[in-house]
Formats: sequence, C-alpha cells, structure tokens
Amino acid sequence: MQIKVLGSLTAHERGVPVVPTAAKPRQLLALLALHADRVVGVPTLMEEIWGENIPRSASTTLQTYILQLRRKIAAALHDDPRRDAKDVLVTRLGGYLLRVSPGQVDAHEFEQLAESGRTAFELGDYRSASDELRRALTLWQGPALVDVPAGSVLALEVLRLNEERTAALERRIEADLRLGRYAEVVPELRVLAARHPLHEGFCGQLMRALHHTGSSWRALEAYQRLRGCLVRELGLEPSAPLQGLHQAVLSGDPDRALHAAAAD
Repeated sequence: MQIKVLGSLTAHERGVPVVPTAAKPRQLLALLALHADRVVGVPTLMEEIWGENIPRSASTTLQTYILQLRRKIAAALHDDPRRDAKDVLVTRLGGYLLRVSPGQVDAHEFEQLAESGRTAFELGDYRSASDELRRALTLWQGPALVDVPAGSVLALEVLRLNEERTAALERRIEADLRLGRYAEVVPELRVLAARHPLHEGFCGQLMRALHHTGSSWRALEAYQRLRGCLVRELGLEPSAPLQGLHQAVLSGDPDRALHAAAAD
C-alpha cells in the first residue's frame, strides 16, 4: 500500500484508492499509517476518535470502523488470491497494525532523507546535505494531513511533522549558505520571513544572504521588521545572537558575527 500524508491523505493498494470518505475512519487510517508496521493500541485509537469522552459503545464502533477500512482494502485485493485485507490491516493483541512495504509512506521517507541530510550537514558535507534535504522537502504537497480532522493524538503527530519540515528547510538553506549560494536563497528567504515573522532563524539567514549580496541595508530592514513583530506580539527583544548580527552589519565589519551566526 502506498500512502501519502504530507498534504492530503491518499492511500492506494495496487493503484486502487482505499481512503474512506467518513471522517473517523480517515483518522484511523492516518494514525495507523504514521505508525505503519507497529501496533497502535486500542486505547490510543479511542483517544484519537473520542478524546476524553469515550462512549460505552466505543469498542464496537471502533471495530466497525476497522471493518470499513478492511472492506476498502479487500475491494482493491479482490483478484489477488495470495493476500487478504486482514493481512494488510492486522489484528494484534490490544490493537491493530497496518502492514506496509518499506518506502511506501511518504512521511517515513521524508524522515529518513531528513536524517541523512542532517548527518551530512554535521559532517560538513554541505552539498550532500542540501541535496538530501531538498529531496526530503519535495515530498511535501502542503501541510500534513490537511484534509483529515485531527483528534488529540493525530494533532501531536501533525505538529511534529510540520516542525520537522521547518527544521529540515532551515538546515537546507543553511547548507546552501555555507556553499555560497547567497543570491539563490534570497527570494526564498524573503517569502519565509514574511510567512514566519517571528522566526529568528529565517531572519538571520536572510540578513546574512542579503549582506553577502551587497544589500546590507535590506538586512537591517529585515531585522527591524522582526524586532517590531517580537515587541508588538510578545513583548520581547530579539535574541542576543541576532542582536549581535544586527550590530555587526551596522558596524560594516560583520564577518565575525556572520561566522558566529552560521555556527549556531
């Protein structure tokens, strides 16, 4: 089964779509897919569907949702005598397991590529880091599970994935900066700084890229925009490293601060 969660939820078995239309079975499929090949306990599934208000009929209703998922899978396997829906959506003691071949869940592929990119970055292989992280990020087609209603369990998974995406993006841009690709990343960083007006990492990267492309005055503007947002929204000043970068650009001799910012 091939499953995509980095954007809208899609799942295909032998090319046949198996995502149900009803909201709660979609939640179950998404949660089982994120934990593919691992048992997800019944209490966890119930918490996702009903939160703290679990009805007395929850066990029976959960089994009904599982049956609905298996029917979708069975329809896709109708002419395969070697496999049954119960071989794909497996009942285990205390829970259920979605059996998926390696590399078939895009979130898992993203995490593997992002980890490979992080390792290359830490080893100083910035070209490989940029390439691996770029491949990881191209798997995203929008916010994770954008069309699936999320309960308390799934909401944390979505938050984790989206934060991992932001971290991978920031690391990929940092790798590009260390490769001297300043002009290439400026347009991207302008958009990111506008979308994330409180994100010091993107602001600092934009300031460094602008300085190296001869636009120090624009770097100072970027700092002032961030500072204004921080003071207005949170009552906070920028962090000490970012203030140091700002002062270095003002002084006209920012090399030491730029290098220090790159090392953070």
